Amino acid sequence: TMFAVCQQPKSPVVGLGNPGMEGTRHSVGMAVLGALAARLGVADRWRGDKHVSGEVIVSEVQQTHVVLLRPRLLMNVNGVSVAKAAGKYGIRPEDILLVHDELDKPLGKIVIKHGGSARGHNGVRSCVDCLQTDAMPRLRVGIGRPTGKTPVERHVLGRFSSEEKKVLESVLVQSVDLLLSQLSQEDSQQDSQPPSSPAGGRQAVQKRKETERSSSPAENSPASQC
Repeated sequence: TMFAVCQQPKSPVVGLGNPGMEGTRHSVGMAVLGALAARLGVADRWRGDKHVSGEVIVSEVQQTHVVLLRPRLLMNVNGVSVAKAAGKYGIRPEDILLVHDELDKPLGKIVIKHGGSARGHNGVRSCVDCLQTDAMPRLRVGIGRPTGKTPVERHVLGRFSSEEKKVLESVLVQSVDLLLSQLSQEDSQQDSQPPSSPAGGRQAVQKRKETERSSSPAENSPASQC
């Protein structure tokens, strides 16, 4: 990330990261999902689902079933988990909201991006490869680039400093606010519009502007497995 079988809209939110490394910059997407689960009062409901290779919570925002997914695979193959969940529950890729770290934004900035390239982020690239589309919207959470001669890999796999953690607290609050706003918009859009075809939807989502707030891709790697 799943859902009970029902006719209500389903909105999946996926926190990309590395299992067992939840406190690192690269896994900030998982931290955002943890904060979202806490805000929804369901933080104790994470359950492992071997069929999607991840941990899942199903909750509700207004009339929408919200599915939270934390893949239990390494970042560069997170897309395997996301694709399994999409297949199992009949989710369209353009309805899957990915939450991930963003090197090219400073800590304190969060951005909604409506589809498009992975921009070098391994987890997003894996999702694009495995879902065979780049239509997925993303919440990009800034972590900033390393200072001095610190290698990028060491930076993203490192933990937030004590000073950064103070900023991170407000980032998590703002990220959850923005996610809930997006989910509410999706609910109203699903009520008022017929679903768009994946083929026609790709160009449309790429033309939308990024939405930025004050309050995130990473290093290159081989293509992921699907």
